[in-house]
Amino acid sequence: MQNSSTFHAAGAGPAPGGRAPRGLEEFCMRVWRAAVAAGRGIRWYFGALMGDDAYRTYVAHQQRHHPERETPTERQFWRDRMDDQDRNPGARCC
Repeated sequence: MQNSSTFHAAGAGPAPGGRAPRGLEEFCMRVWRAAVAAGRGIRWYFGALMGDDAYRTYVAHQQRHHPERETPTERQFWRDRMDDQDRNPGARCC
């Protein structure tokens, strides 16, 4: 009777040395990279949805289209944005 760790055939057991076949390692790495990319995409989506990048987007717009204007601080930007939402509720529920 053969020891299962020394027996190797396609799909019949571990590769010599107890390591997974190279194709399996590559497959797992591709799956891992795809999962990481999906996680980053989900993080970006929810960040954009919640307005996490609103100030950076605003500053980039101001610098591109209105370089002569002074850019407000992030604190002032959020204060103005919340005041504007209070004055014009739009599609908010509350």
